[in-house]
Amino acid sequence: MIVDQAVYRGGLRLRCGDLSEELEGLRRRGQGFIWIGLKDPTLAEFALVEDELHLHPLAVEDAVKGQQRPKVEVYESSLFVVMKTLRYVERTSDIETGEVMIFVGDHFVVTVRRGEANPLSEVRHRLELAPDQLEHGPIAVLYSVMDSVVDTYTAIDKEVAEDLDAIEREVFSGQVRDVSAEGVYSLKREVLEFKRATVPLEEPLRRLTEDPTIPGMQGVARPFFRDISDHLLRVIDHAESYDRLLTDILSAHLTQISVQQNDDMRRISAYVAMAAVPTMIAGIYGMNFDNMPELHWRYSYFIVLAVMAAAVYGLYRVFRRAGWL
Repeated sequence: MIVDQAVYRGGLRLRCGDLSEELEGLRRRGQGFIWIGLKDPTLAEFALVEDELHLHPLAVEDAVKGQQRPKVEVYESSLFVVMKTLRYVERTSDIETGEVMIFVGDHFVVTVRRGEANPLSEVRHRLELAPDQLEHGPIAVLYSVMDSVVDTYTAIDKEVAEDLDAIEREVFSGQVRDVSAEGVYSLKREVLEFKRATVPLEEPLRRLTEDPTIPGMQGVARPFFRDISDHLLRVIDHAESYDRLLTDILSAHLTQISVQQNDDMRRISAYVAMAAVPTMIAGIYGMNFDNMPELHWRYSYFIVLAVMAAAVYGLYRVFRRAGWL
């Protein structure tokens, strides 16, 4: 559905009437643009905007279906940009994924948001408080939306770094049983989700900053997009390092579990060996054969107990020196 639409002329927001008439008037004056914002639109809801603005059907299909890889497509009458949006859920430390698609054309810009991540109302409000930026036209909206999305990546980068530090401290604290391999793997999965959103965006941003065929990208705009690209590359470097570090942490944790299990098995084996000696002696003398002279000795009971205790103590000292106990 259309969540907001307005005409911007001279840096000011004006009411938007009929799309065709407004667009014709803007082109006749040679200044201003229409900004239409949609949220999870259906094909039928998008039809009016598509017809009035003459958007390319392939781009419209991508915007309606969603689940697109970050990209930049140049069509005859518009520029189509796709980005993944992210939202960090503090309660569960999960990263939720959405999408934002932007059509930039002659005196118009259409933003399509899918999912709950990265609302664009704040971006619109911020731009409306900066008329000097709005005067740059639709390219200013493209820059502001992309800058907002990458700023969200930076914020999530910090959250993931804190989660990673916490898990790293737990794994190397020595309390192996207090750490869950599932927790480490869960964070690794979130980092991979983070990478799927950030890494593919590197190439589209590079095109926006370097490709001379991109319409509307005047020389004055390119440095701003290069700034976004620098922030994105920093986030990508961090995400790559988080992924590698989590792999090492997971391997270290599984190794610790294996070592702990070996220690437990050695300890159990030592106790079993210590228990086996008195059990064997008791079993022998429990058979009560007639030709066992020791059974009739006056102090045989105490001697057998002493032998058992000495044997157990001797085994205990041996296992203790070997590090099994």
